[in-house]
Amino acid sequence: MSLKHYITLGRSGLRVSPLCLGTMTFGTEWGWGADEDVSRAVFQRYLEEGGNFIDTANGYTNGKSEELLGQFIQEGGLRDRLVLATKFTFNTQPGDPNAGGNGRKNIYRSLEASLRRLRTDYLDLYWLHAWDTITPVEEVLATLNDLIRAGKIRHYGFSDVPAWYAARAATLAEKQGQERPVALQLEYSLLERHIEREHIPAAQQLGMAVCPWSPLAGGFLSGKYRREGNRGRGDGRHQKVLESGVPAIQKLTELRFQNERNWHILSELVEIAGQMGHTPAQAALNWVATQPGVTSPIIGATKVAQLNDNLAALSFVLPDGLRRRLDEASALEPAHPYIFFAPLMQSMISGGAEVQAWTPAQLTGTNEETGSPRQRVAA
Repeated sequence: MSLKHYITLGRSGLRVSPLCLGTMTFGTEWGWGADEDVSRAVFQRYLEEGGNFIDTANGYTNGKSEELLGQFIQEGGLRDRLVLATKFTFNTQPGDPNAGGNGRKNIYRSLEASLRRLRTDYLDLYWLHAWDTITPVEEVLATLNDLIRAGKIRHYGFSDVPAWYAARAATLAEKQGQERPVALQLEYSLLERHIEREHIPAAQQLGMAVCPWSPLAGGFLSGKYRREGNRGRGDGRHQKVLESGVPAIQKLTELRFQNERNWHILSELVEIAGQMGHTPAQAALNWVATQPGVTSPIIGATKVAQLNDNLAALSFVLPDGLRRRLDEASALEPAHPYIFFAPLMQSMISGGAEVQAWTPAQLTGTNEETGSPRQRVAA
């Protein structure tokens, strides 16, 4: 597989690369990230390999990410070639309650500002960045559909929302003859697998792609961190976050380092990657990219060498035996009501008979390595 093996984004006609370039690292306004020259080099390297899917957000590096992307795209005359995605939700004007959230007023305000920074008159994909717990889903759907009708956006998706919210939105849109969400963007990695319980099955059933963010758990799975007592040390973003002086973010990072399960997963990953002759980052990213339901994991880089390492994750097949070891090391704890959906309990429902359910894979074909539905377009 390579970046030129394009995949349709959910139940849409939009073709995207199997790895998406995330640009939260474009700009140094947050105290970490890449300057303009390095950001441009990373952007160009991704395109050289055939990549076409670019992800950003209105608040990344205080808007600098969008500005740099707009500049790079305009310089290269690349707008029509790229699938360009950005996000709205988070407040960019503290003190103004309507400068954030998912209400119609903020969606329009955010979109116009993003289009200016990106130097374009439309987006290929517009993400709701996070559920705001307040705005009626009907208002969100109506607003995004209006934007599609106006030609401002081509498709939309949801990031960081409950599975029931995504399912309700898709069902309402279908019932009302509206454009439906085509993708979900959610955290997913060997360290964070909770979306397997609800979100991935919902996405597969409703025709939505899954685009994981932080597939390397913020760099933890790159192997660059070592354990020191109850903490971790290494040259990466986690280290800079710990030194940032932002209490909430520092606490989340400390909890990640203090989790015994995380270090066990990392130990298994490092050993397995070594057996295959690949880096831990490549093995971890390969695992995510080939999981059932996954379309295009989002990768970020502050150096071209880091991007090259990530892109090499598509160049090999993770053997079944080693995949099982990673699955077992990172397995979710049994929880209610999901234990009732496991084979043992299901056998009590079927009376011990073998029953095969119809799946969309019977129509679309399957990924030979994972058995998951995949639709590909040859380069």
